[in-house]
Amino acid sequence: MGEQKNGAAQEQDVKQLLKVRREKLADLQERGMDPFRITKFDVSHHSQEIKDDFENLEGKTVTVAGRMMSKRVMGKASFCNVQDLKGNIQSYVARDSVGEDSYKDFKKFDIGDIVGICGQVFRTKTGEISVHAEEITLLSKSLQILPEKFHGLTNTDVRYRQRYTDLIMNSEVKDTFVKRSRILSSIRRYLDGQGFLEVETPMLVANAGGAAARPFETHFNALDEDFKLRISLELYLKRLIVGGLERVYEIGRVFRNEGLDTRHNPEFTLMELYQAYTDYHGMMDLTENLYRHVAQEVLGTTKIVYNSVEMDLGKPFERITMVDAVKKYAGVDFNEIKTTEEAKAAAKEKGVEFEERHKKGDILSLFFEEFAEEHLIQPTFVMDHPIEISPLTKKKPDNPDYVERFEFFMNGWEMANAYSELNDPIDQRERFKAQEELLAQGDEEANTTDEDFLNALEIGMPPTGGIGFGIDRMCMLLTDSVAIRDVLLFPTMKTLGKENQ
Repeated sequence: MGEQKNGAAQEQDVKQLLKVRREKLADLQERGMDPFRITKFDVSHHSQEIKDDFENLEGKTVTVAGRMMSKRVMGKASFCNVQDLKGNIQSYVARDSVGEDSYKDFKKFDIGDIVGICGQVFRTKTGEISVHAEEITLLSKSLQILPEKFHGLTNTDVRYRQRYTDLIMNSEVKDTFVKRSRILSSIRRYLDGQGFLEVETPMLVANAGGAAARPFETHFNALDEDFKLRISLELYLKRLIVGGLERVYEIGRVFRNEGLDTRHNPEFTLMELYQAYTDYHGMMDLTENLYRHVAQEVLGTTKIVYNSVEMDLGKPFERITMVDAVKKYAGVDFNEIKTTEEAKAAAKEKGVEFEERHKKGDILSLFFEEFAEEHLIQPTFVMDHPIEISPLTKKKPDNPDYVERFEFFMNGWEMANAYSELNDPIDQRERFKAQEELLAQGDEEANTTDEDFLNALEIGMPPTGGIGFGIDRMCMLLTDSVAIRDVLLFPTMKTLGKENQ
């Protein structure tokens, strides 16, 4: 009972504090000092710039702006701490410097208010670089209360729903998203330097192909047609290779109607690129060089640490076939398994679950997922996948049961998927036909035939290497983030009020 009373009392206190903030705003508005009427404030420096260049800026006038995160009022002089994009800086606010009326108003400012300060750079007696305020302006009134300073914002559900508050209270979160932006810029710089063109292709499509995934569906009223959100970037980018663009890439959102977990969000950022006149070996070289470039540029090192495990991007990446990986980690040699029946018998013996429709290649893939993936911590290319799970890939000339495909693994995660792209329209039609049969058998992730894509292949596509990168997972590794939601500014969440339904 006492706890309930205490909770009710706290709620009443919060309501009173919120009421006071609105009363302060009303008072300012009545006095013709409405902060929301201010349209601009000229900022000369960010906090960290002042600290980094103190020797040159000492005694000079600067203007800073940001959110007031703390305030100590001590009679005729006070201190406050202002947080901006680059960090935070202390300001010394004295009545004799800013004027009696301005100082009186400053004392009523609340934590969370956004302020602009003009003043001279100096160092306090305790050695802290600060701004001695000559003018202080309230630029925006905060009508809510920030989380308690020393505990910050720790509830993960609230953090994801209110990312704006998370960014204010947790500096490491801001650092993560600054790094994410730099990672994307670095990728673009590298690919642009390799002669690739960045392009944009449709998100709303009639046929969502290019991956094994269940699409989101919607209805386009103007055309009275059903459309899907894309699950991949592949089929449109290949059309551009047919058109002669030779090297293209796209970084964009794709949508898959699947579950939520630490590595999956229904909308996520994918990068796909296609290069004419190369194969999956060319894609391995590109991947290795790209990862090294991004890590060195963004982190300043090719050695990254994720969850206390070091991964070295500076060393040559391991290359292993899927058959050899299964042989190494499961002790089963699929070179010795000739039929689907033998594969199913091996699966039963090893306790690998499969569906009746699965063929030998599907079961090899299941063995790989069950026994090998978790061991692939250091950068590893897993090559030569079975044809059954690779409907858009060229067969290996010397072994047509397998295709020229690799998946790139780090930390036991699939980070990229690449092919020597199938450019035979007759073979591609047969592969689509096989996918249609799977769809009829109830596989909701199977592809459907894309006649326009087949027409493009009949026009003629050169030998091409292609790859898809999971950008969010790359950001997770390079920022040491536990979950995909930690690298998505606004992850998908169940609507408030429906969480327990």
